[in-house]
Parts: sequence; C-alpha cells; structure tokens
Amino acid sequence: MTPTWTGNEDYIAQRKPKGLDWLRVVRRGVPGVLVIAVCLVLLLIVRLVERPLFGQRRPITPYITCFVCRSVLWLIGFPYEIKGVPMSHPGAVVANHASWLDIFSLNAPQRIYFVSKSEVAGWPGIGVLAKATGTVFISRQRKEAKRQQDLFEQRLGAGHKLLFFPEGTSTDANRVLPFKTTLFEAFFSDALREQSYVQPISVNYHAPEGEDPRYYGWWGDMELVPNVLHILSTPKQGKIELVFHPPMAVSRFANRKALAATLEQNVREAHFSSQ
Repeated sequence: MTPTWTGNEDYIAQRKPKGLDWLRVVRRGVPGVLVIAVCLVLLLIVRLVERPLFGQRRPITPYITCFVCRSVLWLIGFPYEIKGVPMSHPGAVVANHASWLDIFSLNAPQRIYFVSKSEVAGWPGIGVLAKATGTVFISRQRKEAKRQQDLFEQRLGAGHKLLFFPEGTSTDANRVLPFKTTLFEAFFSDALREQSYVQPISVNYHAPEGEDPRYYGWWGDMELVPNVLHILSTPKQGKIELVFHPPMAVSRFANRKALAATLEQNVREAHFSSQ
C-alpha cells in the first residue's frame, strides 16, 4: 500500500472562516451540495433505464457527472483553462494528484471513470457518490494483479476510459512524485496491449495572488472538512490549468516501467515544481 505523502515541509496555515467569510462558504457550498444531490438522484433514475438497456456501458450518465463537476467549479469561483485535447482512444488517463479538487477538475472536461483504492467505497457520502458514478475500486497489492487486470479488461471493453493517479498519494500541489508502475501491468495483457492508449495530464493549481504556492494542496494528515472550508472561504480563487499531452500507444513500450517513466516525464515537464 502506498504511504500517505507527508512531505518535508511545515503545513501551510489553512484559512479558517470568520465573520463574513461564512457568507461566502454558504453562497458557494449550499448550491454546490444541492447540485450534487439533485444530479445524483437524476443519475440514479437514468441508470435504472440505462443499466438494462446497455449493461456496463453508460452512454448517458457520464454527461451528468461532467455537468456536476463543471457546475461545482463555477460555483466555487475557479477560472479553468484547458490546453490540449482529451483523447478519444480506448484506454486510460493518468495525472498528478494534489487535492480532492482533482475529482472535479479532471471530470469536468471529459467522460472518465476513476480508479480508487477499495477503502473509498466505505467512506460516508463519498463512497455512495463514487459507486454511483462507476468508480473502479482496486487494491494495490500484487496478489490482486490478475483480478485487477480482468476488471480493467472488462471496463475498457465496455468503452470506459479509466483515470488513476500513479503517484498513489496526494501532494502539496507543487511537485510530482515518482510514478508507481503496478497498475500499468494490466495494459500489457494480450487483450489490451495492442488496443490501449494512455494519456498523461498535468494538473496545475495556481494559488491566489500573494498566497503560498501550496495553497490548494491537500496532503498528509490534513482533514477534509477544514480544507473544504479553506477553499470555499477564499475571496478570489487562483486558477486551475489542465495540460492534456498526446496519448501514447501501450504497444510502443517494452514494459510497464518504460511506459510509467515516459508518462511521468510528460506530466512533470508541464507542471511547475519546487524541486
């Protein structure tokens, strides 16, 4: 299991709402929660029809998820910039991992299905949302590799585009950690190697003017609710920037380590880093 990244620096002081800050939290947070709740109900209703007609394929509900993510980012007040084009090939997309905001940032411009550690399925609230949106739950233990390969083959065969974070942990939004290679092994099976592509994405969070570059990071022992309040109470947000790099054919690479190294290099080159 990948350990949580704690870094070698002190945590930044998270903004604690005071006085009128709470009006900003309510103005942004309440509509955001309502959008998520209403669209979750809509998604589940649509899925009642979608499932018997299309099975694992989801030709409609991913659009609802994209709408929710775009709406939440707009309500929080984030300017959003996209460079490059999301791929249309079958396969996966990978990105650096900085915050819970990644879920909204990466899902807003494309129809994807997150790959997440199995524990998330049991988290209150978040687990329900993850299951409803088709998240793939996996264990990173090597003994589970064959089962995960079968699961990836099944989901990719249904036309799903998977997204996972090869760093295995979130950071302070100001660096890219070495990519773990285990999950890439599934794409080198006979069934997937010749048809799969992987697209690297650099996720850049630009802090508000005058703030610490790590302002949007969520790492180590930081608790979720205080971090959400920290972001919702920010008077003027910075900016989210996604850089979509050209997709790479898995068949070009000799093994998972070679693939992971090239993907990491691409993500790192377009990510501002403190290292």
